[in-house]
Amino acid sequence: MENREIMAPAYVYMVRCEGGQLYTGWTNDPAARLHAHKTGQGAKATRAFGALSLAYLEPCPDKSAALRREAALKKLSKAEKELLCAAWAEKTRPRLSMATRADAADILQLYNWYVLHRTATYQITPSTLPEYEAWVENTLARAPLLLARDGDGRLLGYACAHRYHPREAFDWDVESTIYCAPDACSAGVGKALYGALLELLRMQGYWNVYALLADPNPASERFHEKFGFVCVGRQPHTGYKFGRWGGMSIWWLPLRKGSAAPAPVRLQLTPDEAAAVLQKYTTT
Repeated sequence: MENREIMAPAYVYMVRCEGGQLYTGWTNDPAARLHAHKTGQGAKATRAFGALSLAYLEPCPDKSAALRREAALKKLSKAEKELLCAAWAEKTRPRLSMATRADAADILQLYNWYVLHRTATYQITPSTLPEYEAWVENTLARAPLLLARDGDGRLLGYACAHRYHPREAFDWDVESTIYCAPDACSAGVGKALYGALLELLRMQGYWNVYALLADPNPASERFHEKFGFVCVGRQPHTGYKFGRWGGMSIWWLPLRKGSAAPAPVRLQLTPDEAAAVLQKYTTT
């Protein structure tokens, strides 16, 4: 089978450093490259000045186009670069909403990209629209299904939770899921989506959130650790995709602690309760 993971798009980007400096570069993986800059494994300039955050990201058709665009950006004045960064930040600021059945096609398109190109999911055959229309409704019956869109309405990512196990004793446990568009993985989209999702789940009365991650997946592990998840198990040699075996790791976040009998979960929050949380994470 063809290894589609190597068919990565190209991006040109700017990273903001301490003191306000902007470093310009290109990459096939924005999230991994930003992590390298922030941990002192990137360019000499970002090691010297200290990388803080992604300030600009622009997709390009291929590496050659990215290199040409990188050269052009480096010729801009600081003021011109700042204008680009400001416009990009406003356009890509995630606007959160609760999904509806009408959003199924956009969610499906994003998820199927991962089916075809990544091992973040071990699904191999793409899902269909009827499947995802039913999936949206089934998900919303028990937990939030959140969307993040940019200023043009493009789907940047989604996050949701669903039953961890069908038996009644596990009614207070959910499994979380999050997928971001490839060019939104380091733009704060995941942070906004997961922050809102976990707060809503806590309000509903859930006690435990589990995340099942393809292993290895260091970027997702770092992401979950920032929210307080801990790894509670690893299953090696579990899934076969793109011509190789991969594993699975299980991550746990307790939303509540104690041994008291739990109150029933509120399967539905009021529209006002949900809207307040979504607005909080849209504006931060």
